[in-house]
Amino acid sequence: MIKLSWLARATDAEVFEAHINFTIDAGLDVIDFHLSGMPRDPEFLTRIKAMCVRGGLPIGYMGGGSFVGPEEARAERLERGRADVDMAAFMGAQMLRVFARHKWPDTKEEQENYWGPMIEDFQELCDYAAGKGVIVSLQNHNHGSFAMNANQVLRILHEVKRQNLTYILDSGQWEGSRGGAPRGWHNTELDIYREYHARVAPYATGVRAKIYKIDNGYEEWMDYPRFFKILRNADYNGTVSIKFEGGEPARNRFDTETCIDKGAKYLRECIARAYA
Repeated sequence: MIKLSWLARATDAEVFEAHINFTIDAGLDVIDFHLSGMPRDPEFLTRIKAMCVRGGLPIGYMGGGSFVGPEEARAERLERGRADVDMAAFMGAQMLRVFARHKWPDTKEEQENYWGPMIEDFQELCDYAAGKGVIVSLQNHNHGSFAMNANQVLRILHEVKRQNLTYILDSGQWEGSRGGAPRGWHNTELDIYREYHARVAPYATGVRAKIYKIDNGYEEWMDYPRFFKILRNADYNGTVSIKFEGGEPARNRFDTETCIDKGAKYLRECIARAYA
């Protein structure tokens, strides 16, 4: 059965605790945590983990960083990545989410100069994570990314060739999509559901469902009825993590928590229809 989650992202211990309580009150099934800014004190982490256990919330994924960029920063990226793996293992998370975020170079030579070391670093990270029992999951993202379209996502997955490398499908962050960059613009000749979603869905072990405009009770920027039919056809049975993108200026007249509640209700309706 498809489960719904929400990504808790904060820098303050009390806010993380409030996020857990909100996730429980909203009737969501799973919680995810963003590692950037999350305190790493063992006492704090144990308290957070215990709150999740008492609230019946499995931890879906821990959100880590990117593994492509300048050569001189490779050692630092890998050191941070190993620390993130350790955090995911400590918290008992199902996955460590990673990116391939870096500006896509203009020339083929520059692209390949970045590409090879990126693959090697993903392999090294996965090898370390395998020893900790951690699954590493690549997420597509188009804000200056080496995983901004289906061809790139599939190439990374095939070239890394690690059993513990999986994939998190972000519904809205694609090259040429309305939810990408610049926000609101989209390539009118591109069908992201056919060209992207249908091609990568068979590899997905996690999904990020973006909510952009939910004022009227349904998501106006994404065709979620079609999206979930694609997931059903790919036999997807994992977690769908809600990510509310409020925007500046705000696109919705309701506050964040209300929009997440509305988004969760709408996504459950779409899932029920697609999986009926």
